[in-house]
Amino acid sequence: MRLTRTLQAAAAAALLLTATACGSSGSSGSSSATGLNPPDLKAPSKLGAAEGQVNLIAWAGYVEDGSNDPKVDWVGDFEKNTGCQVHSKVAASSDEMVKLMKTGQYDAVSASGDASLRLIASGDAAPVNTALVPNYKDIFGDLKMQPWNSVKGKAYGIPHGRGANLLMYNTEKVSPAPTSWSAVFDDASAHRGHVTAYDSPIYIADAALYLKATRPELKIKDPYALDQRQFDAAVALLKKQNTNIGEYWSDYLKEVSAFKSGDSVVGTTWQVIANLAASEGAKVKAVVPKEGSTGWSDTWMVAAKAKHPTCAYKWLDWIVSPKVNAQVAEYFGEAPANAKACALTADKNFCATYHAGDTAYWKRIAFWNTPIQQCLDGRTDVKCVPYARWVQAWTEIKG
Repeated sequence: MRLTRTLQAAAAAALLLTATACGSSGSSGSSSATGLNPPDLKAPSKLGAAEGQVNLIAWAGYVEDGSNDPKVDWVGDFEKNTGCQVHSKVAASSDEMVKLMKTGQYDAVSASGDASLRLIASGDAAPVNTALVPNYKDIFGDLKMQPWNSVKGKAYGIPHGRGANLLMYNTEKVSPAPTSWSAVFDDASAHRGHVTAYDSPIYIADAALYLKATRPELKIKDPYALDQRQFDAAVALLKKQNTNIGEYWSDYLKEVSAFKSGDSVVGTTWQVIANLAASEGAKVKAVVPKEGSTGWSDTWMVAAKAKHPTCAYKWLDWIVSPKVNAQVAEYFGEAPANAKACALTADKNFCATYHAGDTAYWKRIAFWNTPIQQCLDGRTDVKCVPYARWVQAWTEIKG
């Protein structure tokens, strides 16, 4: 099950400062590419013989071999079927993934949108030939060729799963039921000391998403493309929010505990956390507020200098195959990427709960993307605030 997606400060973000704008991109549902001119790398046209092993970087819960839970193992069959022995390293943050990929020791990585553009811009991730991944054909269409996994019509990975950052509240202590992110921003003082927020620089986008709806004069189009004025407004809102925060969270178990004890009564969450908290007796409900939400979509990317590219491609195809994608999604707590996975989940209501094929639902989600100086919303008359500055600002926000 998901452990953390905490982001630490990263020098790697500076690699994006010199990226060149080439067009517009939306936060979700867009087939256009992000504003990058990455190195001209080629995807393979065919695969050779399996090399006997594959080295992976992944979020906790993505590469399970039975060592954490004997009942949870999709690595064993992969090794038997392909002859590729799996060596994996769990990364605690997107920044750690970026750093590890630079070592040249890994063949593939399960990157979230706040890391994928960095890997593309630096040339550490190569374009992917989706024709060499047979199960790609069954991936939900609205996950393919998105701003965080493609550039200029080139796919840079295989979508794995996705989730939304929801508003969770204690149904007994927060009344009326909130329908807006104002519950954690402008109206947060009503629950001062019991408001919680996700501990990450990317959370600045949550504030920007709220301001997009409530302060139209700021003209925010994309919460990951903020010019200085827009960025300053988001930072100011978060500094104001800080006075009402009881705890910033990155570990899902701590958030579950806080909502069970009453230390937290309203704040950001994931569906898996809401489900777990409710199953343990917490009186909670989680919703997508009227302004929409941010979210994450993970992509398996192949290293540009992969030493075991054939085994890497075999892994990409395996991890998004229907049965395995269903297993991962349920264990991890996310919507699967393969449409055929939904018929194979142990919980037959799983895909409905996680909105796996609900296109209208996902259109309300602004998926994580990497802020760069060249505005991702297509503007060329201003410079946007790059991710490295988001990291600096987050430290100031938390005080």
